[in-house]
Amino acid sequence: MKRRRLFLGRVGWLVTFVLTTAISLASIPAYYDELVDFSNPGIGSAHLRANLQAAGISVHFYSTYLTAIHTVSAALWILVGVIIFVRRADEKIALLTSLGLLTFGAFFLNDGPYALAHQYPVMWLPVNLLAFCGSVLFYLFFYLFPDGRFVPRWMFALPILWAAHEAGYNFFPHSALDTSESLPLLDPLMILAFLCLGIGAQIYRYRRVSDLAQRQQTKWVVFGMVTAGSITVGFGLLIRNVPMFVHFGSPFSFVLHTGILVSMLLIPLSIGVSILRYRLWDVDTIINRTLVYGALTATVGVIYALIVGLLGALLQTSGNFIGNFLVSLMAAGALAVVFAPLREKLQRTVNRLMYGDRDEPYRVLSHLGQRLEATLEPKAVLPTIVDTVAGALKLPYAALAMKREDGFEVAATHGFPTGEEIQLPLNYAGEPVGRLVLAPRAPGETFSPADMRLLEDLGRHAEVAVQAVRLTADLQKSRERLVSAREEERRRLRRDLHDGLGPTLATLSLGLDVSLKILHDDPQEAESLMRRLKTETQDAVVDIRRLVYGLRPPALDDLGLVPAIREQASKHGNLADAPDHREGGMTGHKYGLVFFVEAPETLPPLSAAVEVACYRIAQEAITNVVRHSRASSCRVRLTINEAETEIELEVLDAGVGLPSDRRAGVGMNSMAERAAELGGTCTVAPDPGGGTRVLARLPLIAEEEE
Repeated sequence: MKRRRLFLGRVGWLVTFVLTTAISLASIPAYYDELVDFSNPGIGSAHLRANLQAAGISVHFYSTYLTAIHTVSAALWILVGVIIFVRRADEKIALLTSLGLLTFGAFFLNDGPYALAHQYPVMWLPVNLLAFCGSVLFYLFFYLFPDGRFVPRWMFALPILWAAHEAGYNFFPHSALDTSESLPLLDPLMILAFLCLGIGAQIYRYRRVSDLAQRQQTKWVVFGMVTAGSITVGFGLLIRNVPMFVHFGSPFSFVLHTGILVSMLLIPLSIGVSILRYRLWDVDTIINRTLVYGALTATVGVIYALIVGLLGALLQTSGNFIGNFLVSLMAAGALAVVFAPLREKLQRTVNRLMYGDRDEPYRVLSHLGQRLEATLEPKAVLPTIVDTVAGALKLPYAALAMKREDGFEVAATHGFPTGEEIQLPLNYAGEPVGRLVLAPRAPGETFSPADMRLLEDLGRHAEVAVQAVRLTADLQKSRERLVSAREEERRRLRRDLHDGLGPTLATLSLGLDVSLKILHDDPQEAESLMRRLKTETQDAVVDIRRLVYGLRPPALDDLGLVPAIREQASKHGNLADAPDHREGGMTGHKYGLVFFVEAPETLPPLSAAVEVACYRIAQEAITNVVRHSRASSCRVRLTINEAETEIELEVLDAGVGLPSDRRAGVGMNSMAERAAELGGTCTVAPDPGGGTRVLARLPLIAEEEE
């Protein structure tokens, strides 16, 4: 069935092509004769004769010129339609487009076939029928291109309404159905509305339905339609409103008439490119240059007309050749001065319209800095960054993903993903902190070198902001952990005091009461009970010491930091003097593990938190050496940096080192967390000389005075 329809469509195309070509060729002499005889009903013959005589243009030149440009214009429309048919004869939408170009260019835009119908009334019906087909098919093209479907489906009603409008114009002229006669003021607005709806259908399809290739095709079609329509409307306004252009037959009217036909050729050419060659040329660059130089031409023309008009009125140069020449010279000089700045200004405006603020990186960075400065809440920083990046480059989607322990997590987004995103890494101090995920402005596009330079500059600011957000989040989590740890410690103390020490003391009190009562009656039983109470009291003292030790190691208060570490080392091995590095470094002991503890003779005053953290890290590290290293010696060294702002604890063993599949356990995490709580660091790594090295750096916070 599909092949049969395609065959019938090809046959219909061939019949239409033969009729179109035959009528177009036959209309050439008829159109020429109509021009020579001044029998065109749309132009007054006496008025046209007078204009030609005033301009010194012969009737034959006038007739030949108009016949030639109309014939060439129609031939080019037909040629594009033929090429599309030859290259895409197996596609329905290509057949429809080709038929529309044939009939629209040969009949709707060309006055020749109507001249033939005037001379031979029998040709009136086929000429108007083909003109009607050309208009309807060309309008139908807007709603079916590029995939042959109505999107949305209800839009099929608009071509039907357009067909009704064209039927009245072509088949019932000068009647109530011909809105150009019955509604002369409303008809142009109706035609403009239909055209805008057709272009709007293409834009809707581009944004909601089309894939990458179809969007590129749509760009070409809309570009050709809008450009041709803008130029035609501009020339039409000149013809109707500017005195020197109004008169048919004047040299200026020749130029404008030719300009209209040439500008309309952009339509078949853009359609042909969109169907056959859309991948070969970058339409965005063409659109950019067209907008810049089109706006430049229009602006220069307006400025020139204003200068000439104002100076001519002020100097009263009408009819004075020298005066007119001087006025024109001054206007040209003024345009020469403003031309370059005006072009640069228009180029920046068009670039900002199409690409955002890509060409003004300082402005983008300044805007980002101002927005970040005005952002008070940390949670609003990342959305501010993605909004600024997306707005500056006019991107449909931007997102920022932050580095987490198990990968990257999206923290802020703008717009909706398109499936063609790129990822730009964000690194701070050589460490990955996040990613910028960006979608190009349109499907299939890539970021230009100018885009990438701006994104790199924005990325540097984003890296700092992301790191600040991470630190803020880490600080908040640390505070939460501190509060949680404090509350857990209070809960433990409450439980131990309430469930352990509390009942013990209550039992002691009751026992003492019983002892006092039986002391006189049964001294021996009272003595036995007192001895049991003494034992329970000693157990309570042990519990109290355990609770106190859990809060702060007593050895720190009794001995000090360095002696407490020495005592801890002596519990797990032999304590020796510092090793002599000149004689080969650390050496073991024949009786087992040997610890060398090095420290300055005097340490500056330390806060209780730093002392406890340093002691606990040393305690955990010594325990790991004993359990896992199989070392014969271990060195524990405490040092103060030159600026006296940091204390450094190093625990280095001469054991087997860390396994390749090592995973941090509770002890290692505990050491790192204790250091991080104070703003320090703790690392565990293999030592180049063998063994394992634990290095903790803690800020040297002095004990606060009360």
